[in-house]
Amino acid sequence: MYRYGVGGLAIAVSLVVFVVPFAFIVLVAAMDARQAGEFRFAWPREPQVWQNLVEVVQTRDYLLVIAFINSIVLTVASVTIMVVLGAMVAFVLQRRKSRVTALVNFLVLAGLVMPPAVVPTIWVLQRLGMFGTMPGLILVEVAFGLSFTILLFRAFISTIPRELDEAAVLDGAGPLRLFFRVVLPLLRPVLVTVVLVQSVTVFNDFQTPLYFLPGDAGATVQLTLFNFQSQTTSSYNLLFMDILLITIPPLVLYLFFNRQIVAGMTSGAVKG
Repeated sequence: MYRYGVGGLAIAVSLVVFVVPFAFIVLVAAMDARQAGEFRFAWPREPQVWQNLVEVVQTRDYLLVIAFINSIVLTVASVTIMVVLGAMVAFVLQRRKSRVTALVNFLVLAGLVMPPAVVPTIWVLQRLGMFGTMPGLILVEVAFGLSFTILLFRAFISTIPRELDEAAVLDGAGPLRLFFRVVLPLLRPVLVTVVLVQSVTVFNDFQTPLYFLPGDAGATVQLTLFNFQSQTTSSYNLLFMDILLITIPPLVLYLFFNRQIVAGMTSGAVKG
């Protein structure tokens, strides 16, 4: 009985924390400007979903469309580099024990706990001529997410027997062939998890693009929210429609792949 009570309380808290705010976003996004200005949890008196949607998309010369393209490019490039580089580094750290790998492992752990140094990073990017560019922003996103990626891959690689590596080497496989043809296919469960988690993280990132890629030309979806809010402070219906549009892609990813995320996060621990 106590267990069911705790479970029911947890469900109620989850509904209040997650479902109610999302329902509020949907309702306000469907209101006209006058009712949205009342900022109340109520059913729309005159629903105008399509009008709000069109107005938000057309605002500032289709800035939202440009932002979606920029966010997709940023997310795909960053996550691809993170996955390939993180898996290779994790494989080396797990298989080789030396002072160098110990130092690299220390730096990886430091990357998890140390806050990002924004001003020095901007200084470095300016010296490299990459500040305010998409490649520069991609490198920053990779740097911020690489530590977590390496740790996930390393935990899973520790469950792969070394005998498999030795058998591949005896068959004539070199280092790259051993990694890409033997090890990487075995990482599929954790690879799916890394791709999904880091994709949502990069796509929803507001702070990093704000600092490292200012301007409308490189705006991401989260920055359109910032710009849109400053431009139409009284049009809450358009603001919430913007929030709803940029929430849909991560929400769809979570709904379809939530089981794979949990399986990949726990697979290394279960096997170990």
